[in-house]
Amino acid sequence: MISKNIPALLISLIVHFAVLGAMGFYRFQIIKDLDVVAVETIIEDERLQQEFEQDVSVDTQVSDNLSVQSGGTISTNIGAAAAQPAAQTKIEQSEALKDPDIKVTAISDISLPGLGEIAVDLGEGEVSGEVGARVEGYGAAMHRLTQEIIRMMREQPVIAVWMFDASNSLQDDRKEIRENFHKIYDELNIAKNQAESRKVRYSPLETMVCSFGSDVRKLTQKPTSEIEEIKKAIDRVEDDPSGIENPFSAISRVLDEYGKTAQNSDRKLMIIVVTDESGTDDQILEEVISKSETIRSPVYFLGREAVFGHPKARVRWKDPEPPNLTHWVSIDRGPETAFPECLQYTGFGDRWDSQSSGFGPYGQVRLAKKSGGIFFMLSGEEQDLAGRLSWTDRKFDDLAMKEYEPLLLARRDYEQSRKSSEFRDTLWQVIVMLNPNLDKQLNIKRWGYSIDPAEFDAQGKEQFDKTLRAMSRMSAALKEIERIAPLRAEEREPRWRAAYDLLYAQLMSYRVRQFQFLLALDQHSRLRPKLKDPKSNEWYFEHTQKLLEPDEEQIRRTKVDMTELNSQREQALALYDVVIKEHPGTPWAVRASAEKRWGFGITFEERFWDPRYYDAAYRNKRIPKF
Repeated sequence: MISKNIPALLISLIVHFAVLGAMGFYRFQIIKDLDVVAVETIIEDERLQQEFEQDVSVDTQVSDNLSVQSGGTISTNIGAAAAQPAAQTKIEQSEALKDPDIKVTAISDISLPGLGEIAVDLGEGEVSGEVGARVEGYGAAMHRLTQEIIRMMREQPVIAVWMFDASNSLQDDRKEIRENFHKIYDELNIAKNQAESRKVRYSPLETMVCSFGSDVRKLTQKPTSEIEEIKKAIDRVEDDPSGIENPFSAISRVLDEYGKTAQNSDRKLMIIVVTDESGTDDQILEEVISKSETIRSPVYFLGREAVFGHPKARVRWKDPEPPNLTHWVSIDRGPETAFPECLQYTGFGDRWDSQSSGFGPYGQVRLAKKSGGIFFMLSGEEQDLAGRLSWTDRKFDDLAMKEYEPLLLARRDYEQSRKSSEFRDTLWQVIVMLNPNLDKQLNIKRWGYSIDPAEFDAQGKEQFDKTLRAMSRMSAALKEIERIAPLRAEEREPRWRAAYDLLYAQLMSYRVRQFQFLLALDQHSRLRPKLKDPKSNEWYFEHTQKLLEPDEEQIRRTKVDMTELNSQREQALALYDVVIKEHPGTPWAVRASAEKRWGFGITFEERFWDPRYYDAAYRNKRIPKF
């Protein structure tokens, strides 16, 4: 009976399998033929990947193992990124983090690699560049560089080219680096010993030392691994009398000379630049980036924070010879963005502060990021840096700063992005219109005024006319700022909203101060105050908290009385408070707080000022090039 049913059973099975196979194929075809749905973001310049900054503390002791933490404590500080982050809500306020539904999961069987294993197991080329590893000293940076070299040595031999800025301002830094050089080589010996014990062969490291200023100078004739020879080479770095720093031209030359040599000999070229300035030749930045990417040569910077929204910083230098005059020398140290995003103006002339931006200079950070290197930001105290607005702490709130990262696009792309926004482009036009380096008539602050009444009047008349013109341009700028006020709510980037808020407050306050300056000039000319100290040789004006009250004649001529002045001052103070409240823990808030303290009144005071300060020939002879 069973045997008779076998053919029917086989036929049934064959039919069922055929049907099931057809159904499976049909389902597969449905899945295969589904339309591809393209999901596009409406947010421009979205970050491709989160960037995190490491904060490395000082530890100059040589590590006795290859743990990456022996040279410093790593934290979750955040640095500038290659593009703006998509989310603009502060993390602690995010709805996504409120009342999470947590499910208990057993994690006893999960094993995670430590930082030491990660540093070794991630081969060269697997880790992208970092835009800001904050370090308190060169010792910590040296240890981190050791880890970078070891990571590269897993793949091939390494040629490390050290490039030292030959400027006068970097003398102490070069000495400190020289004393810490042993850290790298001693720890690399540990790496070799551990490699031998594991029967893994690490390739050697060779080092070149160069200096740069207006040109490049080789301080070792050929790559070497002898630490004493390297130290002696660093000692041979001489100050460049030109005072010109061309780091990108120097990097380009090193890439041209050693790039092909390294590739042909199957070696890795890495470049380490030590400088405290941003340089004057970043117009070739994109060319250098292209070379570094082609050669696959990472570029590392041991540098300083950029000045907030301004290309210059001021270094204090005291003449060692009598009469030991103190001078304030301008150096290139910024800005942190492709173009400045805040006023270059103080209401009386160019900025003289050295306020930290919390980020590195744009060109150096962009090159480090694109080449796969690291920008080490040495945020320790600089005693000779003049005009800092935050004297006690140059570190900002890292969580807050994450929202204010500079946009590290190529300048051409950055400019196109800015032009596409009426809000941003208007801010830029105001910054350009009130740039005293472009419009020299905006410089209405003299170093000092003559004690001779007739000469004072002539000097005062010139500045009076300049001030009237500057106030007119200030009023025109205010109209533009107030015109785009409705667009502020539509601006998604906190950085640009902060720029708007600060600029608005500054324009309101500068207008009051300029008016006070006019009153002070007028009253000084009429009252003719007498000198109290016979040694005084000039009058100078300074800010004061107390407003100068206009007299009846001035009120009649200007139509501005004390009530109006107080009203405008209070409005400016309220706008500064908006900046402090809306952007806490950022350079914008620091700037707003400082400018509130400056006071809105202007007064003339007497002083003795060494006439050699005004002697250009004397200054050029005595002040070294930085």
